[in-house]
Amino acid sequence: MFLQLLTLASLVLLPLLFFFVFKASSQPNPKTSNNTKLPKSYPIIGSFITLSKNHERRLPWFTDLLRSSPSNTFTLHHSLGKHFVVTANPTVVQHILKTHFPIYEKGNTIRTTLTDLLGHGIFNADGDNWKFQRQVSSHEFNTKSLRKFVEQVVDTELSDRLIPILSSSATSNSILDFQDILQRFAFDNISRIAFGYDPAYLLPSLPEAKFAVAFDDAVQISSDRFRSLSPVWKLKRVLGIGSEKHLRAAVSEVREFANTIVREKKRELSETKALESVDLLSRFLCSGHSDEKFVTDIVISFTLAGRDTTSAALTWFFWLLSQNQHVEDEILKEISGTVSSESAAGGYDEVKEMVYTHAALCESMRLYPPVAADSKQAMKDDVLPDGTKVKKGMTVTYHVYAMGRMEEIWGEDWAEYRPERWLEREENGAHKWKFVGKDSFTYPVFQAGPRICLGKEMAFLQMKRVVSAVLKRFKVVPVEREGGAQPEFVAYLTGKMKGGFPVTIVERA
Repeated sequence: MFLQLLTLASLVLLPLLFFFVFKASSQPNPKTSNNTKLPKSYPIIGSFITLSKNHERRLPWFTDLLRSSPSNTFTLHHSLGKHFVVTANPTVVQHILKTHFPIYEKGNTIRTTLTDLLGHGIFNADGDNWKFQRQVSSHEFNTKSLRKFVEQVVDTELSDRLIPILSSSATSNSILDFQDILQRFAFDNISRIAFGYDPAYLLPSLPEAKFAVAFDDAVQISSDRFRSLSPVWKLKRVLGIGSEKHLRAAVSEVREFANTIVREKKRELSETKALESVDLLSRFLCSGHSDEKFVTDIVISFTLAGRDTTSAALTWFFWLLSQNQHVEDEILKEISGTVSSESAAGGYDEVKEMVYTHAALCESMRLYPPVAADSKQAMKDDVLPDGTKVKKGMTVTYHVYAMGRMEEIWGEDWAEYRPERWLEREENGAHKWKFVGKDSFTYPVFQAGPRICLGKEMAFLQMKRVVSAVLKRFKVVPVEREGGAQPEFVAYLTGKMKGGFPVTIVERA
């Protein structure tokens, strides 16, 4: 009881302490910078008050700060002497993700914040642990049998679940939350591809899966830790109160689900003499990696990567199409000229030829990246290419959302949704489109350097097949929001559309 009262007192007194320090500090002490838009920094509390005020609009606010900086990089004092760097400069991104990769790790701060949910999985690992998981994963992702398995799983999920649900909605003229539908689709897909398990989350009844709800809660609360004062959430965790109590329950549900999958897969493999399953979990276990905690962490990491990122990308893609009819027309033209009429979504070779659709997906992720920002921690003192000094222990964040909105990178028309910026016409007289990609440091949507996303090609394969299957038969029409408001992009560990994506489905003639 005493400890709980102490915690409540801390939660009340800390803001009061900050308030009085703020009022008493007549002479602010801003971090040296030629960016006049940076918030003032005060003793002890740094810029914490301004950061808190802008909590709900941190993405556009940071984007404005980065635009106003000559080098598209700035340094802020968070609080309690902790400073951090944010950048939208491709040269700096290359520096931290490749050139000086050994210096910039996930680091103790990030690992500690995410350990309850992700454990020591590949997205929360450094050093030899990360290298080992990366090496094993890389080998498994590069097998042709896995690619074929992905095709089969996606085809089944499309033809047996997604298309019938959309068709039924079109017939009844009902409203669907398309973001929820895409998350269910992605969850079924990644569960079958990665673990050989079918949760049957995308059914006409749209069942509530305890794991999926718990996973959403765990991701959101874990993400919110980064915006809170570290001593506060750690004290709440020790005492088991508030959001940390909720997180403990959510993580317990997630880990129990993951543990069950691992145990069932071990039992299945022990009863068979040869490896018949081609899912990733079977491959890991058959490679001798049978430690339950280690494999459970991998299951959770793959779920985060495969469920939330592709569904987030597709949600914003379909919304952008609804605002840009000419782009949808071009994609429909490409689908009719590429995908055979007998095929629901097109085979691997067919979707590989869908270069305009590929460009349209890249362009939507430029504006609405599935992961809005990513951070690394400096293991020793360093100086960034633009002259910014980084002290050991400081966090450096490359802001993917802001980078997609930089005029210096994308030109004056950066705000336009224009897939053509990724294309050029072939010079062989056929006037076919040719995809022209950007380097991964200018467009770090899939990370870059040694940590670049292993599932990038698999993600594009899934997304293009979904786009092809859906647009061949249906038009996705967003329901107008109150007051004609635009949907809001919110970022947790992955990006989402706030309030979901309500749509009606119209069957094409």
